[in-house]
Amino acid sequence: MEETKDAIDTTPVKRALLDDDALLALEKLDRASPDLWPEKNFISINNTPVQSSPPAWTRGLSQDDINAMNQLGVLSTNGLISEIRKIYDQAYQLGVMESKEMTRGKYLGIFTNSKKKT
Repeated sequence: MEETKDAIDTTPVKRALLDDDALLALEKLDRASPDLWPEKNFISINNTPVQSSPPAWTRGLSQDDINAMNQLGVLSTNGLISEIRKIYDQAYQLGVMESKEMTRGKYLGIFTNSKKKT
């Protein structure tokens, strides 16, 4: 077993990888780095005004709605999950209350069909 390991380690590929000269890069780096921005000031070229009108998605939303969205945006993952669970619970409770009121309306005869009256 020992002889096989030594035979594998002395293969030409292994020797070439272990040789320091194999890792030598011959690329010359005597050139200057490229200019990322031209000499002109980028901001003065693109002096577009900051968006003065609100984005299209805010149409029809009140300031309270936007504030609520911003508050949800800063929540952690667990905080957001908690808020979603609260909304699901409220929706479930609203459905239960609606079901009770519909049943109550049927018992009181509020939802009778107008064809039956004639």
